Amino acid sequence: MSANPALVRNMLRTYGRQATTARRLARYKRTLRAAGAEDQVAISREARRRELVHKVAAEIVESLIVTGSENPVVEDIKRELERTFKTAFIFAYPPEDQDLQIFKVLGENNAVEATGNERVRILEALWHIALEKVDETMI
Repeated sequence: MSANPALVRNMLRTYGRQATTARRLARYKRTLRAAGAEDQVAISREARRRELVHKVAAEIVESLIVTGSENPVVEDIKRELERTFKTAFIFAYPPEDQDLQIFKVLGENNAVEATGNERVRILEALWHIALEKVDETMI
């Protein structure tokens, strides 16, 4: 018995979305628990804006980059990252794993996983680029 590749691809895409949603929900629950233990603090408008920029950038880095969103901000971030490292990247959360995997595209059908210090540099650059782009686009 053979499976239709399109059906398998759709199933895997749906499973990826469900896994991403589960990670978001877990992160949201942790945030709620942590927020319940803290006192209400009045913060300045600039501090609230900075906090919002960080939240949006984190959402972009953790989910939209991986799911392949067609959001123009996400596309700008990817292009800037590719310009910085002079290579294309594939971001993925493998099933059953919580860590983001980063693959450098070396050719038409060839990709190598970035590990160690290189992975750290890519993630740092991705975070800084995301912060800059979100900050630029926020009103």
